[in-house]
Amino acid sequence: MSRIGNKAITIPSNCEITVNDGNEVTVKGLKGILTRKFSPLMSIEVKDGTVTVSRPNDEKPTKQLHGTTRALIASMIEGVDKEFTKTLKIVGIGYRAALQGNKLTMGLGFSHPVEMEVPGNLKVTVPDANTIVITGIDKQEVGEFAAEVRAKKKPEPYGGKGIMYDGEHIIRKEGKTAAAKK
Repeated sequence: MSRIGNKAITIPSNCEITVNDGNEVTVKGLKGILTRKFSPLMSIEVKDGTVTVSRPNDEKPTKQLHGTTRALIASMIEGVDKEFTKTLKIVGIGYRAALQGNKLTMGLGFSHPVEMEVPGNLKVTVPDANTIVITGIDKQEVGEFAAEVRAKKKPEPYGGKGIMYDGEHIIRKEGKTAAAKK
């Protein structure tokens, strides 16, 4: 079940990893520092430029935790080395986004503009009125904030309007009038 957990993680030359008591892993890189505490069941070892995660037994919950722990450490290393990016596209006539200080303001067809506070550890840019780019070193925070922005106006299947991830395919529906003409 946990083939991913058995893979060793290679540490880039510009990253530094320390494992403290209680399985608290700290990763330092060019983009920042991430710290996360993992289950005491897993043993995390750093040696010869690689990180290995091992488990004490072959029970199903332990196997699941093994793969998850390894994947989270790999994401931490990738985040402090390269950063994570999510790009959102806004589709619809009159729909637009703007960044005002630390607030993302969006006009989404409601009677009022939708405002969202940008978390301090994320960087949000609006290259044009219909594109929002979210970057940060923590994969979970980037994805969570992108999902919160998308939830303000989910893409709808009939007109295709709303906020969607870049490259996301929305399955379009026919509608009542197209079916009645047959």
